[in-house]
Amino acid sequence: MEIKVGNKSPAVNLASDSGEKIHLKEYHGEQNVVLYFYPKDDTPGCTLESNEFKDNYKKFQKLDTEIIGVSPDSVESHVKFKAKFKFPFPLLADTEKKICEKFGVWVEKNMYGRKYMGVQRATFLIDKEGKIAATWPKVKVKGHVEEVLATVKKLNLA
Repeated sequence: MEIKVGNKSPAVNLASDSGEKIHLKEYHGEQNVVLYFYPKDDTPGCTLESNEFKDNYKKFQKLDTEIIGVSPDSVESHVKFKAKFKFPFPLLADTEKKICEKFGVWVEKNMYGRKYMGVQRATFLIDKEGKIAATWPKVKVKGHVEEVLATVKKLNLA
């Protein structure tokens, strides 16, 4: 399934840092969702991105928008990462990479000539009806959160 603006979002049903499963459909009719995929807990780029979402969290909440982070890390890893930086939003553990694959972010990467599979940093804005409202398939961390916030405001999804 290709992720395109206007398409229905793939289903998400993953364990969160709270130990409970989160189903994306629970937000339908209530809130928009910024679903951001990141490679690894407590690494420089991922920490910066997550902290920028934390710093702007109240602004997103005022726009009826929840933030949800997803990585292949375990629930235990997410618990430590969230506690260390006090993130106010859930982090989901996609240890089997099924949701990463559904969203097309589990890709072959190349670092120093070595090829491996990993998460391509990406963000998806899902509206209250469960449809993809905007996508950022290859995220550069600097300025990204401000761009997502501006898009939520521009699309007037609140």
